[in-house]
Amino acid sequence: MRGYYTVPEKGVWEQVIEKSRFIGIVYPVEGLAEVEAARREVRAEYPAAKHYVYAYRLAEGKTEKASDDGEPQGTGGRPLLEILQYREMWNTLVVVARYFGGILLGTGGLTRAYGGTAKELLTKTGVTLLTPHVAYRLKMPYSWYENVKYRLRGQAWRVKDEIFREDVELAVCVPQAEAGQFAAWLEEFAGGQVSSEEKGVVWERPPESYERKA
Repeated sequence: MRGYYTVPEKGVWEQVIEKSRFIGIVYPVEGLAEVEAARREVRAEYPAAKHYVYAYRLAEGKTEKASDDGEPQGTGGRPLLEILQYREMWNTLVVVARYFGGILLGTGGLTRAYGGTAKELLTKTGVTLLTPHVAYRLKMPYSWYENVKYRLRGQAWRVKDEIFREDVELAVCVPQAEAGQFAAWLEEFAGGQVSSEEKGVVWERPPESYERKA
């Protein structure tokens, strides 16, 4: 996967349609445990809701699921999931809690209500792009610290953490496509004075990251 969209944080938006209250909540999630924890949180925050319709997509294993939670089949979870699919969103959970107002909306009305709530929710929260980065741990003498940081900023390679002990350690994230360039640069620039340990792949905003409104 070259990259995917998700939300930067939890978001909430609601509307009232024919006396029914539709409350949309979106979460960034990493796995099933976080999905279940978020769903429990929604039920605790809105305990009197009649339905808790939801959909999620997880990048690991390309897992996705939708639930109508008692609404007519295909009127709730499916519209939510289709929005996530269309916008290429992963590691995202959308829940819409409904407080029934006594007026039946019909299948078309329900589909529009749930889908419309999700669309406005994502517009309010905003969507961010994540791409694969390689995480490194650099270790260097104090005399190299300022120069290395200056060069890293010049290449838009992000310093995530700094530890000051006998030597200085920097946690650095480099776009996966630039990992070879980074290794060559470090050898040429530091000549062995700065050690490097690869720590694996992480998902981060690209150097020229942007947030787009969904």
